[in-house]
Amino acid sequence: MSFKDHFSSLASDYARHRPRYPDALFQFLAENVPNAQCAWDCATGNGQAALALAKHFSRVIATDASAKQIAAAEQSHGVEYRIAPAEHSTLEDVSVDICTVAQALHWFDWKQFYAEVRRVVRPNGLLAVWTYTHSTITPEIDAVMRNFYARVRSYFPPERQWVDEEYRTIPFPFTEINAPDFYMEALWNLEDVLGYYRSWSGVANYQQQHGKSPLDEVETELRSVWQNPDIPLPVSWKLHLRLGRV
Repeated sequence: MSFKDHFSSLASDYARHRPRYPDALFQFLAENVPNAQCAWDCATGNGQAALALAKHFSRVIATDASAKQIAAAEQSHGVEYRIAPAEHSTLEDVSVDICTVAQALHWFDWKQFYAEVRRVVRPNGLLAVWTYTHSTITPEIDAVMRNFYARVRSYFPPERQWVDEEYRTIPFPFTEINAPDFYMEALWNLEDVLGYYRSWSGVANYQQQHGKSPLDEVETELRSVWQNPDIPLPVSWKLHLRLGRV
């Protein structure tokens, strides 16, 4: 089965420059399943969520359709990586307590994926999906970053719409559970921020179409508002989480 592969060519940048999800999120998820035995991290990418799940679940099966993403993922005890599309996971029936999807649900065939979730997740288990959009650093830096995003927005695939809408408009046919707000946090300098930009599919598409990076201009703009580009600043992203009982 083919899949929409926008990140295999960015696998190493993606692994280095994506922010880390908060441990409090995974602790909350583990506390809300009947048994924290086995978790399926679907479209695991660089394995970031899988590694965090392994702190709270006895076993984690992490799947991704991209062999390059799996090759770049960090290995850890308790995490088993498999190359498989979201819609055909290769997992056994009723074999996991939770399925997590971090920043990837918008790429899936939802009808097929939700059928796979119902096949694989044990009764009363969970499906947890989340995304994130703009970061906050300082008002001046945030304004530059939002303007840059607006300039490259048309170079993202159409599915980016669902991220912009914070997953609120994605069909989600499960009994939803309220959850507290969770935030990713990091300490980044200017080079860290530019590395994050390089992991964007829209930036890669822009460069491929125009033969030059769109980052040169925004770097100049950021240096004009970042008082000391070498000094890390706190960066925050709100997670937009949808949580459903299977």
